[in-house]
Amino acid sequence: MSRMHPHAEASYRVVPLEDGSFGVEVRIPDSHPTVVTAFASEEAAESWIADHKNRVQSQSQSGRWFQSSGGGRPRRAS
Repeated sequence: MSRMHPHAEASYRVVPLEDGSFGVEVRIPDSHPTVVTAFASEEAAESWIADHKNRVQSQSQSGRWFQSSGGGRPRRAS
């Protein structure tokens, strides 16, 4: 059975934040929206969106997004 990347159907919107920076609202069907912060400019936020869409597409094609991360526990940074 083929599985779809969780962000494959996401929609993105740049939103201004109260401190003058920008965020990216990410909406995934059947999920609560979230905001990725903080970008210094609207252009930086748009760049993040483009990069994220490219990563999602690349991971979807390779199947890398579906790899186990060791029992669901978060990984610690070294």
